[in-house]
Amino acid sequence: MYGKIGTRNCHQEVRQMKIYIGAPRGFCAGVVRAIDLVEIALERFGTPVYVKHQIVHNSHVVDSLEAKGAITVEDVDDIPEGSKVVFSAHGSPPEDFAKAEARGLDVIDATCPLVTKVHNEAIRYDGEDRRIILVGHRGHQEVKGTMGQTGMHLVDDREEMNLPDWDDDTPVAVLTQTTLSVDDTKRSIDDIQNKFSNAIIRNDLCYATTNRQSAVKEITDKIDVMLVIGAPNSSNCNRLREVAEAQDVPAYLLNGLDELRPEWLEGAENVGITSGASTPEYLVQQVIDALEPDEVIEVEVAKEDITFVLPKELRD
Repeated sequence: MYGKIGTRNCHQEVRQMKIYIGAPRGFCAGVVRAIDLVEIALERFGTPVYVKHQIVHNSHVVDSLEAKGAITVEDVDDIPEGSKVVFSAHGSPPEDFAKAEARGLDVIDATCPLVTKVHNEAIRYDGEDRRIILVGHRGHQEVKGTMGQTGMHLVDDREEMNLPDWDDDTPVAVLTQTTLSVDDTKRSIDDIQNKFSNAIIRNDLCYATTNRQSAVKEITDKIDVMLVIGAPNSSNCNRLREVAEAQDVPAYLLNGLDELRPEWLEGAENVGITSGASTPEYLVQQVIDALEPDEVIEVEVAKEDITFVLPKELRD
């Protein structure tokens, strides 16, 4: 067992520790729906059920589902013909659906409805003869799925701004990956609008991304260090860490208690904690229990009561 690492045990002097915990945090409606779809498929159809790409970006969730009989693969071609497969919450390009059809696969699409909305926007604006710019992170699974819908130009805020060489009055539609930094996305959109006068802006950052980042901003003036509980390949978790760092607060991303380092907390009396949209709550609680705080203060910036319906064939 990792053991307790609260300030009482790390230092000879006894110090008070307060934890400020962000709310909302943890699972969003799209993640809940995706996990439910895999579990329902396993119960209804038996094992194995294949999952194309990690169902959500959290290894604890993936391991739990695989223990029940799910098999995660990265390529549709690796799935035996005629199998059941769940496509991940991040969305998939049309070519993956075509491959699945050719292999006789029974596809259950767990794409988050808010990502599907971005796909539909891409198709719509392409049909209206608008050039499309996607603000997103190159190589992310969601970006791969969105860029597969139609031709578009990618703007990645981590790279040097590289706008397309189109006429300034070109009709443009600007879409965004759902899990980006609110502030970085705004800067990218401002640059695009300064270049193209005829631009429709569809800021597609999802409610969960926006709310969790707002909670971090609300906490940062109260804390000495921020702990973000979540997976290293989770876009929204990495953005939470970056939001805290942008407020000059040391911030660390850890996938669970075993990655927590006592040196991160040296001299810290006020600790912030949050978790990404694919992080199970029990991982957060394990960290809190290990820190043995004198007080836990929840900082709530919004209430979330959003749910997404299951596909018709699985609703009963």
